[in-house]
Amino acid sequence: MRTLLSVLLIGVPVMLILTLVGVSQGFMEDSRQRTRGVGADIMVMPANSSFTTGATATLPESMVGFLKKLPHVIETVGVDRALSGKLWDSLSGIDYSAFKRMNGGFRFVEGDEEHAFRQPRDVVVDTLYAAEQHPNLHVGSRTKLLNQWWNVSAIVDSGKLGHVFVRIGELQELTESQGKVSQIYLKLDDPKNIDAVIETLHGLLAGYTVVTIKEWIEMTSVDQIPALKIFVNVIIGIGVVTGLVVVSLSMYMAVLQRTREIGILKSMGATKLFVMNLILWEAAAMGLGGTVVGIALSFASKAALKHFVAASLPQAIVPDWWPIVFGIALGSALLGAIYPGMIAVRHDPIEALSYE
Repeated sequence: MRTLLSVLLIGVPVMLILTLVGVSQGFMEDSRQRTRGVGADIMVMPANSSFTTGATATLPESMVGFLKKLPHVIETVGVDRALSGKLWDSLSGIDYSAFKRMNGGFRFVEGDEEHAFRQPRDVVVDTLYAAEQHPNLHVGSRTKLLNQWWNVSAIVDSGKLGHVFVRIGELQELTESQGKVSQIYLKLDDPKNIDAVIETLHGLLAGYTVVTIKEWIEMTSVDQIPALKIFVNVIIGIGVVTGLVVVSLSMYMAVLQRTREIGILKSMGATKLFVMNLILWEAAAMGLGGTVVGIALSFASKAALKHFVAASLPQAIVPDWWPIVFGIALGSALLGAIYPGMIAVRHDPIEALSYE
């Protein structure tokens, strides 16, 4: 029982590491997929905008039509964004007709294009957002966003821009950003013309942030968020310390309980190295068991997050990290077993045999 509890306690920090890394990578991949789904080639945002800071609605909406007149630009879409109050998720205010021309529009799972955005306070949500609401949302359901009640007019496949969509005019009115947009997406006639259009935009829009969609996708990575990297390292450190302490206590109790057995082994000629190897091999087995348990728990955490916050915190399974967490668990287990092992090899066989 002691060994099983030790394996479980090693598995918990392993699960925390895999879950944290999986959530960060899942969140980034979801963001990249939704950005690609817009179908644009270039994005224009206010100055100093980035993936971590986002973009405020300060771009003149008239710029959407102006940029559409540029050479090689065949479609432009202005988007207004506002936090929905659901973790990091946001509402996307769009002109659906222009949005459809850019990427073909949504694939409707419930409802249809004719009834989407038809009435005031109509909202379109994707399947992930609908699934994480309890009870789950369906066409005709009501959901509260920005302290307003909205009617779900359609449910669509995920992967295009955001998870929640409303008419841009309504969102601008609610956020007091009339005539302003947060981002402008540009679709070109040929991707080969991206460099030429970027050069033109830099000349026309001095001070604004102009990036290609490819560059923006590359920015949405864990390496671009220093605070997240620090947090991951802290969790890894906690995992190492937890594994070391758990294995050290467990093996210390094991050595105390096996004093007589150790004495018998040493009286039969067992060397100090032989006894130490027994302790270390048992610790290694606990590290391996803890890794397996932690990996299994990471699948359980993914299922739980998918059930409760599928849109806000998507978790990926990260097999590339399995060898890493195994090394962490094994290293902490072996380190934790050294002190109990030293106690075991110092036992005098005569005293050990008379222990009981």
